[in-house]
Amino acid sequence: MTLLVPNVGENITLSYLVNKVTTPENLVYRLYATNVTPAETDTAATYTEAAGGGYSSKTLAGASWTITNGNPTSAAFAQQAYTFTGPLTTNLTLFGYYVVRASSLDLVLAELFSSTFTPNNNGDQVLLTPQITCE
Repeated sequence: MTLLVPNVGENITLSYLVNKVTTPENLVYRLYATNVTPAETDTAATYTEAAGGGYSSKTLAGASWTITNGNPTSAAFAQQAYTFTGPLTTNLTLFGYYVVRASSLDLVLAELFSSTFTPNNNGDQVLLTPQITCE
């Protein structure tokens, strides 16, 4: 599935570009456990974050992103491993991930996985390598 930047994420991006917003925030990558296809009008409340099974979200510090100028220009972060200790406690299947700003919790982007994943065993993992490309 293609990464989607919803309307609220587009607003954040343009506000930074024109220096209207002056408070940067780290991004928090969260796995979601409801069957939702990302859409332009989504908000963070559209998604139900995974719970249980050792799951925790990942806060990505702004200083740790690598920005590469070029055609295309990209921002990349080291691979993130979500390692489970067993099954989730509710909504047992993972459908994708969504990203919010750490303090305001504004939705920035979301992506549906190409196939669902149901963690069952200690050591099961979801691996994400965050990358955002601008053409």
